[in-house]
Amino acid sequence: MNAQEKAEILSQALPYIREFSGKTVVIKYGGHAMEDSALADLFAQDVVLMHLVGMHPVVVHGGGPQITSLMQRLGKEPEFLDGMRVTDAETVDIVRMALVGKVNREVVTSLNQHGSFAVGISGEDAGLIRATPRDERLGFVGDIAAIEPSIIERLLREDLIPVIATIGVDDAGQPYNVNADLVAGAIAAALDAEKLVYLTNVAGLYGDLDDARSLISRLDIEGLRALHAGSTLSEGMIPKIESCLGALERGVRRAHILDGRTPHALLLEFFTREGIGTMIEARR
Repeated sequence: MNAQEKAEILSQALPYIREFSGKTVVIKYGGHAMEDSALADLFAQDVVLMHLVGMHPVVVHGGGPQITSLMQRLGKEPEFLDGMRVTDAETVDIVRMALVGKVNREVVTSLNQHGSFAVGISGEDAGLIRATPRDERLGFVGDIAAIEPSIIERLLREDLIPVIATIGVDDAGQPYNVNADLVAGAIAAALDAEKLVYLTNVAGLYGDLDDARSLISRLDIEGLRALHAGSTLSEGMIPKIESCLGALERGVRRAHILDGRTPHALLLEFFTREGIGTMIEARR
């Protein structure tokens, strides 16, 4: 690519930089993009660039594979019920170690290789994620009772990038393992975010799971409700769709489902005309 082509790409990005400058964007980060070191570095570059051009990125991460790996190393076999991890008292401590002590630190370190902006926090900090038990059979798996976004807002005012591990607590201080997809949507709504972005292991939403040509590039909230009511969603996509619906219903303008395996997926979606993945708008 010559200098002229690079200049043209930058000029095309300028209107989008202007549009999103000063806006809050919540990014759910996980999957293959987190496990692949090269993709993790590209993700970090994208987030820091978004920050430097005036956007306010907030990163929410999960860590299911990392939790499973640590459990097995400690001699504890993971158990699942209806797709959810059974989390007894010992397991919730392992979840905290994996998410807060390992994954969160790795994401923060990766971001700070490109500028000293990232700060890691947990849902336990400043009462950020209040949780209630979901089902006694699951142990300490929590539903979101409330989001207290003040600590995130303070970090954003200080020109920092919050990186959030999704451990919640109840009123007695008991920690809970809370689904990161749902947390991302709840935080986006609490922050009145412009966008909610999910980096996944698929290209976006499909009208037909067996037909790669049925990728849906754009739809509105009514179309998303219809898709949710149908039977074309994979099990892993359901909490993301429920999270998107909740966020859009509560004021978030747009949600995006992108393939985190695509290099610079965030920049391609935000700063190019074509974009990638699926964009869902709150209204037409």
